[in-house]
Amino acid sequence: MELLLILAVVAGAAIWLSSRNNKKRDAEIEQRKAADARADAQRWTERLSHQVLTLSGTDQASTQALADASDRYNAANSALSTAQSAREFQLARESALEGLHYVNAAREIMGMPAGPELPELEGQKKAGKVTERRTITHEGQEITVSPEASEDAPHYYPGGNVAGRPVPAGWYSTPWWAPAMASGMWTMSSVMMFSMMFSGMAGAPSAAAFEAGYDEGLADAGGDVGDAGDAGNAGDGDMGDMGDGGGFFGGDGGDGGLFGGDGGGIFDFGFE
Repeated sequence: MELLLILAVVAGAAIWLSSRNNKKRDAEIEQRKAADARADAQRWTERLSHQVLTLSGTDQASTQALADASDRYNAANSALSTAQSAREFQLARESALEGLHYVNAAREIMGMPAGPELPELEGQKKAGKVTERRTITHEGQEITVSPEASEDAPHYYPGGNVAGRPVPAGWYSTPWWAPAMASGMWTMSSVMMFSMMFSGMAGAPSAAAFEAGYDEGLADAGGDVGDAGDAGNAGDGDMGDMGDGGGFFGGDGGDGGLFGGDGGGIFDFGFE
């Protein structure tokens, strides 16, 4: 009986020690993952920092793209300052990479040489891209989408998941996705607007895919989206330049725009 009791105590101690060692090992693994993710996020953020300090736009579209790149740098830097887990560092990395995609777009417009190709953003491929120029009128507001920058479509988005829904890569007359990015919510009319903008467009998700959201998968995305949001395969590499800018909302948003300063837009969040 005493032998059985001793064996039980020994077995219990062995199980406890094994569990403790496993937890310690798991914690060490998580720490290593976080350290690796931190180093990766810092690498991309520092590369973006070099760009935002040394490059200036030459027209409205390139200036706006660089402003958005600067905004993404601020977001990445802020996330790095508070991140602790590997996932949090990965989100900081995503912000930095998004900023570098904006840099790519600006460099392409300005005819500057491209560097190495950038990694895809989360959801970028499934978000698709604008493959043809269109202008629609929705709730009294005129919106233009285009695969190329123009005076009436100076706002770039590299493609990806915004508040659970896909936004195709392309150039837009106004950053209609920005309120959803800021609030994490879409308006009731967003599905109708998306359908009007992208219905039947090769390479762009359907309205049903937009309504279902990214988490449901975009199996019915039209055409081969390929390298969505890839601005001419422009990379970051040794670009050595980039300018300072405003941010995602690109100035005053335009009077009467989707979220214009006068409150006349369909995405009126009361911005002044």
